[in-house]
Amino acid sequence: MWIVFLLWIVVIFISTIFISQYIKMQKREDVAIALFILFITMSQILAAKIGDFSIGDYQITAPVAVLIFPFTFQITDMVNENFGRKKTHRMIFIAFITQVLMVFFIWFSIEIPGAPFWGSEAQSYWVSFLGSTIRITIASWISFLITENLDALLFAKLKKITKGKNLWIRNVFSDIPTLALDSILFVSIAFGGVLPLDIVLGIIWGQMLTKWFFGIIDTPFMYLSRGIVNGKINILGNLFGKEKNEIVK
Repeated sequence: MWIVFLLWIVVIFISTIFISQYIKMQKREDVAIALFILFITMSQILAAKIGDFSIGDYQITAPVAVLIFPFTFQITDMVNENFGRKKTHRMIFIAFITQVLMVFFIWFSIEIPGAPFWGSEAQSYWVSFLGSTIRITIASWISFLITENLDALLFAKLKKITKGKNLWIRNVFSDIPTLALDSILFVSIAFGGVLPLDIVLGIIWGQMLTKWFFGIIDTPFMYLSRGIVNGKINILGNLFGKEKNEIVK
């Protein structure tokens, strides 16, 4: 488990550097949008598995997609910080459209008969796994549209209230309530009526705890991102070409 956690730190570190350096050099959010869509898509697949995140004797269960959600909320905050709320909402809308299309393609793969050598057992597994992914994705649509847009709104409001200072305040206090709401909406829709109520409530609580934990951990990476974009930290040099002059909000 600790190896997974350490690798998670390394991955978010690399992701932060890559996106931030690109924003610094190109003054565009397209790489952030691309990775945002990738992370959202992967979260739909990983959410089908309920993982064990227990600490000692205290049992914590949550969809393993909680490992990805801090990435998506961090990217939302990064785009909001550098390009403003309008472009953040546009990114969320683009990602939403890709998830709608993904459901159609999954449905196509289920409806097309398997080849003779594919076998009925393999087809049943395919339908069972990807069929649950469709329900999870629909649950994610609802929670995604509400919480991601709410996060963008809260982040922008807190930035205005703090006059651009205290980055950690808008990062933490925009993520904590939206991550909690996302857990309630997503788990209730995805697993309500399928699993017993006590298990669903346990998953909601476990997802809240794990998302809060990983969400707070990503705060230092927001400062790393700002340092790179502002030119105070230079890790990759001019990897993406000559730096442009300004970020348009």
